[in-house]
Amino acid sequence: MVLAHGPVVTARIGIFALDNFHMTITIENYRSLLGRLGAGVQLVAVSKTKPAADILALYGMGQRDFGENYVQQLVDKAGQLPADIRWHFIGHLQTNKVKAVIPFVHLIHAVDSIRLLREIDKQAALTGRVVDVLLQVHIAREETKFGLDAGEVAEVVEQSGSLKSVRVRGLMGMASNTGDVEIVREEFRGLKEMLDRYFPGGGILSMGMSADYEIAIEEGSNMVRIGSLLFGDRD
Repeated sequence: MVLAHGPVVTARIGIFALDNFHMTITIENYRSLLGRLGAGVQLVAVSKTKPAADILALYGMGQRDFGENYVQQLVDKAGQLPADIRWHFIGHLQTNKVKAVIPFVHLIHAVDSIRLLREIDKQAALTGRVVDVLLQVHIAREETKFGLDAGEVAEVVEQSGSLKSVRVRGLMGMASNTGDVEIVREEFRGLKEMLDRYFPGGGILSMGMSADYEIAIEEGSNMVRIGSLLFGDRD
């Protein structure tokens, strides 16, 4: 994809107006990306570190699902952007920060402990919501990445059945940061097999980012998290 860096302009979407954003993708390239994803794959635009004006520009092209890694940035942006945006929290979520995102988060991607799942259930119950989440599975070779191992996934899935205000919808994973395509493919394939085991009726499989989303889709992903292809390099 060729990104187009245009002049500074003012975005106006409905009653919203934000100045000084730089377009990093054209509508043609955005539609081209959607075409490559296919109808069965949900695009989450990773907007972490990006200003609200950039999000608003992509919103104007029709994008509604945006992913944030940091609680305060998510809270701030949600407060100034259109109410119909579906916010995805895709970063590592600490239990003491759960309360802040519960009122408006659409999907939490990175539940990596039963303790966190129970806290989400508790805070969701206090607001009268049922919150959808994904379990993050550690599939990469890097030990620095978060996530549950295979045994922990089984335990959390079993215990989640007793919770009333949280709904486990599927799995999320990040592949190894490597140029070896076969390693990445093997990791994605293993996560798809795990999804089929625990969600035989179908579930959300959030895997694949800007560098590896095509492999992820080939291996069964139905939700991809793409940032740099849409917004340019991270600030």
